[in-house]
Amino acid sequence: MNRLLKAGLVWHGGQLERRDISLGASSEPAQEIIGCEDIAIFPGFKDLHVHFREPGFSNKETIASGSLAAARGGYTAVCAMPNLYPAPDSLEHLREQLEIIRRDACIPVYPVGAITMGQKGRGALSDMEALAPYVCGFSDDGAGIQEAALMRGAMKAARALKKPVIAHCEDDSLLRGGYIHDGAYAARHGHRGIRSESEWGQLARDLALAEDCGCMYHACHISTKESVALIRRAKERGLRVSCETAPHYLLLSDADLREEGRFKMNPPLRGEADRLALLEGLRDGTVDIIATDHAPHTAEEKSRGLAGSAFGIVGLECAFALLYTKLVLPGLLPMARLIDAMSIRPRALLRQWCPELLPPEGTVDLCGFRLDETYTIHPAEFASKGRATPFAGWEIQGKWAFTAIGDTWISSKEISSANDKFI
Repeated sequence: MNRLLKAGLVWHGGQLERRDISLGASSEPAQEIIGCEDIAIFPGFKDLHVHFREPGFSNKETIASGSLAAARGGYTAVCAMPNLYPAPDSLEHLREQLEIIRRDACIPVYPVGAITMGQKGRGALSDMEALAPYVCGFSDDGAGIQEAALMRGAMKAARALKKPVIAHCEDDSLLRGGYIHDGAYAARHGHRGIRSESEWGQLARDLALAEDCGCMYHACHISTKESVALIRRAKERGLRVSCETAPHYLLLSDADLREEGRFKMNPPLRGEADRLALLEGLRDGTVDIIATDHAPHTAEEKSRGLAGSAFGIVGLECAFALLYTKLVLPGLLPMARLIDAMSIRPRALLRQWCPELLPPEGTVDLCGFRLDETYTIHPAEFASKGRATPFAGWEIQGKWAFTAIGDTWISSKEISSANDKFI
């Protein structure tokens, strides 16, 4: 259907300008005119780090529910991590995931292949050559690659295949049973802490290997001030390195912890100095992108407090509004940098990682938000099956209005009518 988006505030040249946008064949008249006077229209967001749990764990999330949640957050493409059963470590295993994506996804979902067999962070490398044409990169997210020699082998293979290594940096020898940050809250409440070095120590190792191997390297969900400094120095040396952080690391620290599973994720919420370093890294471009690390679990798995709950929170449906409300409106981050981190740079990275999988340039790829509309985050209203978020009850500004990808149009009206199918 041809649509005319009338008089929207369109992101163009680093600012919002009022203009019309035609969607569809330019030679045909619009079949639907949509008034957008109160809607800001941005290039669609890209999340390079989500967990959609299918195949294997559809009680937590499905491709259908996860992609719908992404669309509802303004996302027009996501990269799905390999924490699945079976793990996408061979073409045979990957095909099951690809078929579900083809059948059920309402936005483009790009799989990430496993680095190791079984996605365990150790052992033998996956069949990376067979996987490469169908994945955007390789990761064992959820497990750090524990042996330097194994990571070197993965990097050499990835370079030959022109794919990135997307690394979860975590040294198991430094975890010592920890489950929140090894900081003031852990000490005060008798919790086992995770040392910051478990992240930045392995990141330092990986950056040295990446420099030697010359591969594309992307660091997942960095959370420490030391990681920001390491990435900054690596970029100054000209390494092909990029990184992401998540909204919760930018907006919360371990001072905000509560004894609830919705505050437990991996890496954990760090100290206030780490949060400020991440924000500064985002401002100056050291931190390339913001990814949600959307990681849904069942209500029972998240009901066991900080010590016993599963790691992971959800974030797709409120990420933009949270960051707009808490960073852009107070003047802590320019709007241009937020759009750059959620849309422009992720799109550029995808163009490097998997050009053969992406739709052609010029494909409709937009999202719309009512920036003046305030609302309260109620997880029960999420399209995602996951409900665990530390931001429940927060009042934020910027209500999602629509997402458009190619010929697909998803708006609040269609989402409402589709809820019974996906939830």
